[in-house]
Amino acid sequence: MATKFEKLPIVAIVGRPNVGKSSLFNRILHRRIAIVHDLPGVTRDRNYAEFEWNGRRFVLVDTGGLLPNPENELEFGVVRQVENAIAEADLLVFVVEPDIHPEDFEVADLLRRSGKPAIVVINKVDDPLDNWSGAEAERLGLGEVFRVSAKYGHNTRVFLDAGVEKLPTTKISETGDD
Repeated sequence: MATKFEKLPIVAIVGRPNVGKSSLFNRILHRRIAIVHDLPGVTRDRNYAEFEWNGRRFVLVDTGGLLPNPENELEFGVVRQVENAIAEADLLVFVVEPDIHPEDFEVADLLRRSGKPAIVVINKVDDPLDNWSGAEAERLGLGEVFRVSAKYGHNTRVFLDAGVEKLPTTKISETGDD
């Protein structure tokens, strides 16, 4: 007898170290699962959590900081973990800071080459009245740009609404021949 199960879409949160990926992961889930620290490199493996937003279920993946030019075995290991997350993802959430760093463009190139749909989340926009436009983030060339604050929760609903619209429909798969 075959077993049916739902294959949920996967959303991977990616970006350079210390841009707030784990903070955003925790904010979305409304609980602290990922460790958050000011020191870079705290998240090394992928963290997975199932989540539902507006009736759509998906798996959210927190990743370590993606360095375009890793310098040691630990950094290479983190990059491999992030590359695996990108490969399995149905949607990429590229997290950057308001001041776009040159390495963000290198990461954006990697994400574009994956061929996966992506959205850009500018984190650490802690003042919702800030008039900062986000035009530089649009130059990353990855689609829609959302200004959020993982710390305070500003605009997380708006970016989640847009993100779930980009997810593929859930599939029912069959396994086994019991």
